Amino acid sequence: MVPNSMRYPMPFDYAFPAGALFLGVDKQIDFDKLREDDNQARDEHGVRLWVVTVMDQDPEASKFGRTPQVKVKIAAPHQPVPPEPIQVAGMSITPVAFTDLTVTPYTDSSACKGERQPHRCRARLAWSYRASGMVAPAELGVTPVASAA
Repeated sequence: MVPNSMRYPMPFDYAFPAGALFLGVDKQIDFDKLREDDNQARDEHGVRLWVVTVMDQDPEASKFGRTPQVKVKIAAPHQPVPPEPIQVAGMSITPVAFTDLTVTPYTDSSACKGERQPHRCRARLAWSYRASGMVAPAELGVTPVASAA
């Protein structure tokens, strides 16, 4: 039997074929410690967990009204710092890539309305992303989004 929390390695350019743009980073909250001063979640080794929010640049990511935002968890003692932004058409954007990216599949049953008749289950397969670090796409040999356009 395969454990529920199995992490599968995935190349960054497979998970984000059109690249990803940095939106923000924040600490992962441990809701069991919500009233404590230090309520940041930790991984199985006691290292702080950070949540990096990115926008998936794949046009298929926002198909059927889905959000293109993706959250990637990074275990690190200090808050991860994004790479330097680049200037494109007068705007500043920050393409990012993730090192040692892994995915964990799970069933998202939040849209399942099982108590109704007839039953209309809208549960779906979802992915939880983890990485060991955040770098500029050039460091992984991935073409940045801006230069691909």
